[in-house]
Amino acid sequence: MARHLITSAIPYINGIKHLGNLVGSQLPADLYARYLRQRGHEVMFICATDEHGTPAELAAAKAGKPIAVYCAQMHEVQAEIARNFGLSFDHFGRSSSERNHVLTQHFAGQLDANGWITEVEEKQVYSIDDGRFLPDRYIEGTCPNCGYDKARGDQCENCTKQLDPTDLIEPRSAISGSTNLEVRATKHLYLRQRALKDQIAAWIDSKTDWPILTTSIARKWLNDGDGLQDRGITRDLDWGIPVKKGDKPWPGMEGKVFYVWFDAPIEYIAATAEGADKQGLPDSAWRRWWRLDEGAEDVTYTQFMGKDNVPFHTLSFPATILGSGEPWKLVDYIKSFNYLTYDGGQFSTSQGRGVFMDQALSILPADYWRWWLLSHAPESGDSEFTWDNFQQSVNKDLADVLGNFVSRITKFCRSKFGETIPQGGSYGPEEEALVEALTARIRAYETFMDHVEIRKSAAELRAIWVLGNEYLQAAAPWSTFKTDPEKAAMQVRLGLNLIRLYAVLSAPFIPFAADAMLDAMRTQDRAWPQDVRTALAALPPGHGFTVPEVLFAKISDESRDEWQQRFQGIRD
Repeated sequence: MARHLITSAIPYINGIKHLGNLVGSQLPADLYARYLRQRGHEVMFICATDEHGTPAELAAAKAGKPIAVYCAQMHEVQAEIARNFGLSFDHFGRSSSERNHVLTQHFAGQLDANGWITEVEEKQVYSIDDGRFLPDRYIEGTCPNCGYDKARGDQCENCTKQLDPTDLIEPRSAISGSTNLEVRATKHLYLRQRALKDQIAAWIDSKTDWPILTTSIARKWLNDGDGLQDRGITRDLDWGIPVKKGDKPWPGMEGKVFYVWFDAPIEYIAATAEGADKQGLPDSAWRRWWRLDEGAEDVTYTQFMGKDNVPFHTLSFPATILGSGEPWKLVDYIKSFNYLTYDGGQFSTSQGRGVFMDQALSILPADYWRWWLLSHAPESGDSEFTWDNFQQSVNKDLADVLGNFVSRITKFCRSKFGETIPQGGSYGPEEEALVEALTARIRAYETFMDHVEIRKSAAELRAIWVLGNEYLQAAAPWSTFKTDPEKAAMQVRLGLNLIRLYAVLSAPFIPFAADAMLDAMRTQDRAWPQDVRTALAALPPGHGFTVPEVLFAKISDESRDEWQQRFQGIRD
């Protein structure tokens, strides 16, 4: 038994996430966690809501709620949706927790003590009417390059030109619309990432098994242009973790908070601590996952994230860990993903374009979405969600292959032998060939899952389902029964045991359907098939079963067309 720490990039608090967010981090992380648990490993699967920063403040203001209330409510909303999607977190924490306050302040203190923090005076736009400094993206104005009148202070989304707030013509606050702005000096803390570059580069170079997507992004930020830059880790905001050196004040930093991207990854550690607290466990229970000097030497740590999060997890968070000088666990493997696009364009929260997690569950059960998203995971390039493809995949893979197999064999057995597994007969050449083929496919499936190759794993699982259908078609127990009832009994017994086997193998992908299959077979035997022949005899003659409800209903053309119309939003 090995020990596996798994973290998913933590979703931002300001709203419900769309399917692209789901497949880019939480869902593949859940797949891997479920698989490893089934193989008998000890797993700690952590996620949380990311609750600090200006977007959280603006979302709360728009909702007309105090920010602490808004974040608490949205955390519960996101946690409930995650449960309904079957995301099996060991703990789903909050970056605004007291644990994260203490740990973030601790890391900042350590970094400062080791000489990795510097104070920088910079000029920022201050909104007199709003009574606050404005982050670059919350200043709007006219682009001097193309004349677009809603350019932001960091970039014009119309012509993509990089901007400074002072470049804008007629700048205004994106919060209030006020033009009563002035440039003021303010001091901030910077993490000296450039000074840590050699350490970070050596660490990245040691990761020869990482996906090309991960390492290429990391090296681009390390080496392109002026290379790795120092990064501001404080902000002039009210909402966030107050700037302290450990538990001591930080002179000159009064009223400031840590930048959300400094404290967010630290929440992985804090959330593990929150989970231990919730169970009434001592600190040693969470520290054994994170401290190399307290038991984490044998932990394999895997992170899941979209490609936009890679720079922070390959550079900034490792800089925090390395710069602390303390024996904290660094990530062993980063599984990063490209983007999921939607029906010829982009998902758009503001324009209501695409399918969001709560909407998806209002249309179809979670397993329909889990299967499509994972079997089309954007690993080697971007993937596109189209309603035609979704309909075809669900109907062919889930309804025709898996669901049809379960329905045919259970209904036939009930009609000829009753609702108990029949006895009699022994394997012939066809059954021996099936055992051999299943063994090869299952070992390949394990290899792909072990290496977190998600689309290949899904294809292998589908091929395993197909083997059962092909066997059933060739064996034709409904014909065999007329001349050799004992042989038909053996064929049916094998088929019913295949249902249990399929439930076990499919559970990481489609956990709710897997549970339904096991319930129908009246067993909770979830033993992984080390030996296929043994697995196909797990349910003995005389064991009772029931014919399940339809596992997967087909998607009609009418439903497909209706959904496509409903979720098209406004074209980008």
